[in-house]
Amino acid sequence: MFVCTLLTGISGTGLDPALVEALRNAWGGGDVVWLSPDEAAEFLLPEMPDNRWEVWADLQLRGIDLAVQGAEGRRKKMLLADMDSTMIEQECIDELADLAGVGDQVKNITARAMNGELDFEGALRERVGLLKGLDEDVIEQVLAERITYMPGGAALLATMKADGAYAALVSGGFTAFTARVADDLGFDANRANTLLIEDGQLIGGVANPILGREAKVDALEEITRRLELNVADVIAVGDGANDLGMLGRAGSGVALHAKPSVAEQCDLRINHGDLTALLFLQGYARAEFVIP
Repeated sequence: MFVCTLLTGISGTGLDPALVEALRNAWGGGDVVWLSPDEAAEFLLPEMPDNRWEVWADLQLRGIDLAVQGAEGRRKKMLLADMDSTMIEQECIDELADLAGVGDQVKNITARAMNGELDFEGALRERVGLLKGLDEDVIEQVLAERITYMPGGAALLATMKADGAYAALVSGGFTAFTARVADDLGFDANRANTLLIEDGQLIGGVANPILGREAKVDALEEITRRLELNVADVIAVGDGANDLGMLGRAGSGVALHAKPSVAEQCDLRINHGDLTALLFLQGYARAEFVIP
């Protein structure tokens, strides 16, 4: 059996019950279950629809996300999340670069790397090199003044953890940021790259080994092995090319507001909903959400 989930973003016009019923009838689905009135609904399907991506594309124009996945085992025991442009709304290295006076140059490299046009490790070293001489106090300034959390993240963490799940933050960014984000949102663990600092200034380098695409997959497998879970028990979320490995390996890999070249390689794509969409995809009703 499969389950079809439809949802809208907070700023959307709402999910029309007539539209949901029309799709259910067209696909021969079961009874509609409303996870949140006017926001999220689901119904069971006996088979994967042949035209799901055509329907998906049409619904995208209406501000509606559509996901069809296997119904069994979709409520997960572990969350594995990217940080930049996923759990936070910014790319931390771009914010540092902006204060260092090299913002446009670094943002261009970041965009190309996240789109898969550049080797991640090489692009990271190049960008960090441009931060040489930046005062380390700027990190705290960025955290205090420029970093904002992606809507729905706190509820996602609190709800899954209340249900016994483990949460890990795995980022190609920096530990100075993941430590704060993990602590604020309630992640059980965080992994990222470490900026090299001497005499209170960034020296333009990053500690080895670089945490990139393969390291995220390694983290997924290592943590699940330690917790005696299967990779099928994991829901992973990210937006960039360096997330594709873990998104493809996890039981559910969600491309959240992802680059087009990334999203097209994922079966679960959220472009309009916020991070609570990951709860709806697992069958949680809004009434079950834990709001910290």
